[in-house]
Amino acid sequence: MINLKDKRVLVTGGTGSFGKTVSQYLLSSDVCEVRVLSRDEKKQHDMRLEFNDPRLSLIVGDIREKDSVDESVRGVDYVFHAAALKQVPSCDFYPLQAIYTNILGPRNIINACNKYQVSKAVFLSTDKAVYPINAMGMTKALMEKLVVSQSYMQMNSFNITTFCCTRYGNVMGSRGSVIPFFTNQALSGSDITVTDPEMTRYLMSLDDSVQLVLHAFENGMHGDTFVQKSPACTILDLAVAIKEIVGSKSEIRIIGTRHGEKKHETLVSREEMAKAIDQGRYYRIPADQRGLNYSDYYESGSTDLSTESEYNSEKTYRLNNCEIKDILLSQRFFRELLNV
Repeated sequence: MINLKDKRVLVTGGTGSFGKTVSQYLLSSDVCEVRVLSRDEKKQHDMRLEFNDPRLSLIVGDIREKDSVDESVRGVDYVFHAAALKQVPSCDFYPLQAIYTNILGPRNIINACNKYQVSKAVFLSTDKAVYPINAMGMTKALMEKLVVSQSYMQMNSFNITTFCCTRYGNVMGSRGSVIPFFTNQALSGSDITVTDPEMTRYLMSLDDSVQLVLHAFENGMHGDTFVQKSPACTILDLAVAIKEIVGSKSEIRIIGTRHGEKKHETLVSREEMAKAIDQGRYYRIPADQRGLNYSDYYESGSTDLSTESEYNSEKTYRLNNCEIKDILLSQRFFRELLNV
């Protein structure tokens, strides 16, 4: 347990799947206050009733508004930034909204952290920021660049905030997760619709995502990005495992890759792997702290990339059918779907 005695912590997007889980963890400590900044008053009301803890402060506001952010950050010691637009199709149809939330919102967080001398801020990113092909990934990639850029400037200023990032793939049971979708299809007896049977995805739990963020919180230095090594499976194997658990007679129907989807999730690019530090369960990707004096790098490079390969869901440990079932059945949200 991290020492949070008498500390104040802000969680943006705190009514989401990750936000609620990390807030619950924080409130299990001797933290002084956990502030949640989000736009959904209904979810906040439900969270207030569920948690029933006087240390939980719920703030209706928007990270896109400077005043909302300033009021929320003032007086806190640490920030976990989870608020984002995460749906790939929505961001592609409304890219400007993704820019407002995923780039300009984090800029407001960064500025407020500096203004009110927050000790550390951890920003949550996504595999889609690596080699991005959609607006969601592009905006998250630029958010990461903002954090790294700020970390470089921190080293040459009197600001005290340490900024770092975490990056992970789809979390089981979170908003947009395919597992509840497949499960509902299997339970209803309708076809289970698989996009590409060879498509691979990491299987990461909400608890894993919280542990990753806490690892970054404890170990992160200016501009670091942390990635957790996770097992993966094909979408077809996942659908088959769910069908067998449910005992469903549903047919599995291949419908083709959807707009903006990748075949495999990449968590660490080839270029990043050249400098990544293996920490056992995690990769730490340190920030590039070189300056703008390009002439220093014309005649020789610092790393040979020819031997490196990216870390993606095709190349990580591949789960078999029994392992997929064990992981699914270990998740409370999945058992609740089955009414077990």
